[in-house]
Amino acid sequence: MSDVSEGPIEGFWAVIPAGGSGTRLWPLSRAGSPKFLHDLTGSGWSLLQGTVDRLAPLSQERLLIVTGLRHSHEVREQLPDLGIDSLLVEPSPRESMPAIGLAAAILEQRDPDAIIGSFAADHIIRDDESFRSSVREAVAVARTGALVTIGIEPTGPATGFGYIKLGAPLDIDGAPRARGVESFVEKPDADRAQRYVDSGDYRWNAGMFVVRAAVLLDMLDHYQPGLAEGVRSIADNPLRLTEMWPRLTEIAIDKAIAEPAAADGRVAVIPGDFDWDDIGDFDSLAALLTDTDGITVLGNDTLVVAEQSTGVIAPRSGRLVATLGVDDIIVIDTPDAVLVTRRDRAQDVKLVVQRLKSEGRGELV
Repeated sequence: MSDVSEGPIEGFWAVIPAGGSGTRLWPLSRAGSPKFLHDLTGSGWSLLQGTVDRLAPLSQERLLIVTGLRHSHEVREQLPDLGIDSLLVEPSPRESMPAIGLAAAILEQRDPDAIIGSFAADHIIRDDESFRSSVREAVAVARTGALVTIGIEPTGPATGFGYIKLGAPLDIDGAPRARGVESFVEKPDADRAQRYVDSGDYRWNAGMFVVRAAVLLDMLDHYQPGLAEGVRSIADNPLRLTEMWPRLTEIAIDKAIAEPAAADGRVAVIPGDFDWDDIGDFDSLAALLTDTDGITVLGNDTLVVAEQSTGVIAPRSGRLVATLGVDDIIVIDTPDAVLVTRRDRAQDVKLVVQRLKSEGRGELV
């Protein structure tokens, strides 16, 4: 069945949290220019633009992007057709729950029956139609009053993701793949991750959530009552945003409501069969972009000369980058900073960022 022919989902609002700095992708991604604002795949679109386009057939103009003050101007530049009421600017980063909670409080006022789907701005999904099919199933389950997540089929024993333990199948019209959620599991070590994958009972937690706005706020009131009161107060009087925002509990949605709600049997999952990646570091980006043992160039390939080399090169300064006889190398060349490391150390790029901060060189991060 064609996803497009089904049209938009009645009452569905797409919420896109657009935050974070992507420290493992430094110096491409920085606090002032995070990865969701970049084209990291050569598509010609930023990750944010791709996310909006992917959700548009489901929500049409029912969209709310939540981003930081320093990114709001570029978000509007990248999305010139964005409605004036479709951008929510948070004064400072406070993790995902305050942002999503405030979005839910605002949308509940616009539409008391609103169902929201929260999807990060900086993920890559290869099969848009399969993704939208999963969202449609998630909405069908959310109409029953559950908090619904989309769990990604693991392609290997990844240790960089949290996991979702599947529960029993659910009998819900319009959602033939729906399962209960037994628990959310923190990022495991390699041996435990392998056991998870071998069992077939786990999915990666991609942080995608679909739920009635009113249900999310009721759950928040139950598990984080102070936070629920705060976001509702801001929604009632937006002029209090600057005053009240710093008082809100800084917590992720997983910890705030998903994990305790799962323990209470209030969470469901739709297994997602589409290719997904959160591009957490340069190694995962390289794996996503190439199936060959060569150099992946992020940018103008005429600025790269690679002889007997493999890895990733981003020539963003305008000067030539040359490599000879090196394997699995990462070279990120920007006008004010150059990173050179190996793919197997890609997760540790954040250590460079931490050192720069500790040395008072925050202008570089």
